Amino acid sequence: MNVNLVPKPINFKFGEYINKGFELLKKDFGSVFVGFLVASLMSIIPFCGILAVGNYYKYLRKITKNQQVSAGEIFDFKDFMPYFILQLILFAGVIVLYIPLMVVFALAGLASGNNGEPNPGVMIFIIPYVFLMIAAIYYFLLKAFYIIPLISFKGITDIQTAWNISKVMTKDNLLNIFLFSLVVTILSQIGFLACVIGIFLTMPFMYAANYFAYEDAIQQIEHDEITEIGSKNEF
Repeated sequence: MNVNLVPKPINFKFGEYINKGFELLKKDFGSVFVGFLVASLMSIIPFCGILAVGNYYKYLRKITKNQQVSAGEIFDFKDFMPYFILQLILFAGVIVLYIPLMVVFALAGLASGNNGEPNPGVMIFIIPYVFLMIAAIYYFLLKAFYIIPLISFKGITDIQTAWNISKVMTKDNLLNIFLFSLVVTILSQIGFLACVIGIFLTMPFMYAANYFAYEDAIQQIEHDEITEIGSKNEF
């Protein structure tokens, strides 16, 4: 079956993803939890953190489709390079954002002279810049929200292509995605508030809810040419 992607803004179903995440945990918590532990173990390997998450979403996909799956499949390094490149880009981006701060601190150190007192003018620059830096990081992370499923579900290994598609998919949805991520993160941390060990019971929810957000988005942009041709022939 020839299925292409037609990037478009996603109809983001906030509540549906959260409900389906809870339903998956209730239905098959054991498998979801074991996969989470394996993904957590794999993330300890240097440069394999995002890869482990991407493979975990593949694992959840098979669970929801009632396919045979083993938690050992999470230790799959087929998509290592695109995720490795993605991590390098993120790391380089953060370094670039921190360069102005390092320069300002260096100049402030020189300007302070022997008395060691910081220049008050430094704070005038640092405070607004830190806010701008945080805003920039969140903006790019939100625009890149769908890069992981594009790599793991659709095999798009070119990061620029995945970024361009994700930008279109997230159009007019940044606030919804931000609020969704915030709510899911808060709910996933409830186990930490109740009991430190309990976080291992609630953290899988975050990935389950994200999975349904990713799966629904991919389905919305899939374009099945064979089905479309069949539909046209009916007329």
